[in-house]
Amino acid sequence: MLTQNATGDSRLSFWLRVREFAVPPSMIDTATARRRAGDWAGACAAAAVDVDLDLRTVARVHGSELAARVRADLRRLAPDLLRWHMPRIAPDGLLRPGLTLALARYDAMGRADGPPPCLVARTPPAWADAGQRISLALWDGSHTGPAARRHPHPHPDRRFRLDLHRHLWDARRADELRVRAGVDGPGHGHGAGGPGGLEPPAPYPLGPEPPGAVPHGYRCAVDRWAAEAGILLRAEGRPTGAVTVRLGGGHRLLLDLTAEGDGREHPYASGTVPPVPRIVPADSAGDVSALPVLPDAATWALPDLELLRAGAIDAGRLHPLVAPVLAPGHSPAGPPRTSHGPGDPHLVECRGARHRIGLVDGVLVPLDHDPAEIRREELLAALTGTPLPCLRVIDEAHRRPDCLAGVRDRLVHGDTAGALAVVEGLLGPGAALRAGALRDELETAARRRITYGLYRAGLFGPGPTSGRFCPEGRPEDRPRRTRDRRSRVAR
Repeated sequence: MLTQNATGDSRLSFWLRVREFAVPPSMIDTATARRRAGDWAGACAAAAVDVDLDLRTVARVHGSELAARVRADLRRLAPDLLRWHMPRIAPDGLLRPGLTLALARYDAMGRADGPPPCLVARTPPAWADAGQRISLALWDGSHTGPAARRHPHPHPDRRFRLDLHRHLWDARRADELRVRAGVDGPGHGHGAGGPGGLEPPAPYPLGPEPPGAVPHGYRCAVDRWAAEAGILLRAEGRPTGAVTVRLGGGHRLLLDLTAEGDGREHPYASGTVPPVPRIVPADSAGDVSALPVLPDAATWALPDLELLRAGAIDAGRLHPLVAPVLAPGHSPAGPPRTSHGPGDPHLVECRGARHRIGLVDGVLVPLDHDPAEIRREELLAALTGTPLPCLRVIDEAHRRPDCLAGVRDRLVHGDTAGALAVVEGLLGPGAALRAGALRDELETAARRRITYGLYRAGLFGPGPTSGRFCPEGRPEDRPRRTRDRRSRVAR
């Protein structure tokens, strides 16, 4: 029980950190305003999503019908909602790097000898993930085009696919999240969640589960697996069968929805009484590589639902398309209250008195010392003397402020504007940063943005698809974020 509680707390704290920094409210507000105005490209720009497709080129190469369908999906796309639900890795909650996932699949529009075209979202490799940007492209099964050539994995991943979970990025279908996440528990109402608006059946109990099938501490949506597997099988054109469930760390399960010789048809092919699905270890089932893989979004419990049920987050802090679905009737949360405003002075104990430090002409200065005394103390400090406590506090704020952790988190998640707002609120917009940890963090973030620009431009040197090249040094020379592969998956 103690191990389970520790694992649960770790997962909750992980997602609480993601919800605080990964998709800032300013991004959501701007992207929502532009999307409602019909500017889907502007919404993508506000949500740090690069568009690597041109609708005129799509119409010329694939026909006007496909271009019209792609345009319709782009107008429904809420890029900030997509970012909210993107797969992430531990320990920092960054976007899963080098990933291509399908948002929409156009089955009837492809060539007879190739896979159907897909609207895909891609994340850059880890060495070029500055800004945590996402790109949109149309994948038609080929590796042509600059976007596909520079990406390490340009084809859609079988495990990470949102074409079966449009409610995670389509603003018009966001209300389906309640059913697909199992908010009301097993046995409750139906909802339009499958491809093309098909209604998945309500979840029903699984058959006997072998001991240890689902590892202890894993937060899986087991009660929804059967219904989600049925959606997946229908999308693959299979009337019945089994699917593979990947739980990370090499752990695999086989979810068997095949009728066991009792004459009953599969529940997703007709309205007959369904057979009881079974979970069996994948190791005992032989080669399962050809079986469909249950999407990652259907495998795990919804993080927002866990945070709400644990009381770790207020509904007002969730995405505005998620909060009313998971917590109907919630009241929006007001702005966080702070002990002092950005323009209020700070109090410092200085030589037996309480002195004020505040912003004057956009610069942080001591307010209770005259200019001549400040010049003398600065000269004394330059000659290795001990400066006034007020000056020491200002110097520490420039080099290693108390808000450094928050600034670093915002920079890592790509919220450069938010990080600069925190710095300017403390030091003022006219401050000249001194050598120290704060300036190092800002300079590192700027250099990594240049690296991302080189990646986008295709100027990343030889061997782009081998994963061996990195402008910041060889991958084996870089510090590892974690040595445990299982800890990289946000369970």
